[in-house]
Amino acid sequence: MTLPTPSQTVGPFYGYALPFPDGGNLATAAAPGAITVHGTVHDGAGQPVPDALLEVWQPAPDGSRAGRPGSMRRDQVTGGFLGRNGIDFTGFGRVATDHDGHYTLRTLPPGGAPYLAVCVFARGLLHHLYTRAYLTDHPLHATDPLLAALVAQRRASLESVREDENMYRFDIHLQGEKETTFLAFD
Repeated sequence: MTLPTPSQTVGPFYGYALPFPDGGNLATAAAPGAITVHGTVHDGAGQPVPDALLEVWQPAPDGSRAGRPGSMRRDQVTGGFLGRNGIDFTGFGRVATDHDGHYTLRTLPPGGAPYLAVCVFARGLLHHLYTRAYLTDHPLHATDPLLAALVAQRRASLESVREDENMYRFDIHLQGEKETTFLAFD
């Protein structure tokens, strides 16, 4: 009998080592213009996924994409991860969903792009999924070529809902009638 290898078994394996302290805080709450993006990851039956992991990349408010180190600082004594330094905007975040499938990101509005790039890891997925969370009130939203190429229902699955001045909701549906549009990269 051959035992399955990790690539043949369904996780979640990433919840142990991949999350890091303050991974969902790309910006501090006190940062001028900080916004919150939150939502729930749903499976094909519409149920929350309590053990998903999201990675987010975005340009800085000035449109730069270089990022800064600072997300994976290590404690010099224990070797453990300290998390962010609370000052530098890195353009990268990693956050796990809670027991209700909910996640929260605090960030700054992206410059040069009207969206946050999102990578989804979840149980039952042998390969991660890529999508985008568009901010509908971003100045570049109306001229985005990807959104313009999609039919209304697919476009709507990529658009966040503004809940108040600094808060957006972006739910992710892995399958089903409300399935989020996922992107393939070659």
